[in-house]
Amino acid sequence: MIASGQPVAKEYVEKLEGVFRIIGTRVSLDSLVYCFREGLSPESIAESFPALTLEQIYGAITFYLANQEFVDQYMQKGEECAAQLATESRSRNAELISRLLRARHESQMPG
Repeated sequence: MIASGQPVAKEYVEKLEGVFRIIGTRVSLDSLVYCFREGLSPESIAESFPALTLEQIYGAITFYLANQEFVDQYMQKGEECAAQLATESRSRNAELISRLLRARHESQMPG
């Protein structure tokens, strides 16, 4: 956007409640970074995230590239936390998981 003939710097990423998101959306920066790391172009990413404009996607990728080490560490911590929660959940729900697996196995047996 140009105001009074001068270009204006624009922000595309914000951190709310500990999560980096694309401003004005519920889309996490993580989602876009995973797509970008997989080699998807911004145009391909836009097809997967119709709530975002191409400008927002390029802005988020620029933010990532300018802060790559920090964002990579942030995402690594998130992955570690998710893995820990999954392990704790499997441990707390071991009996239920076992019953579900038995029921799935029994339903697949020829009868």
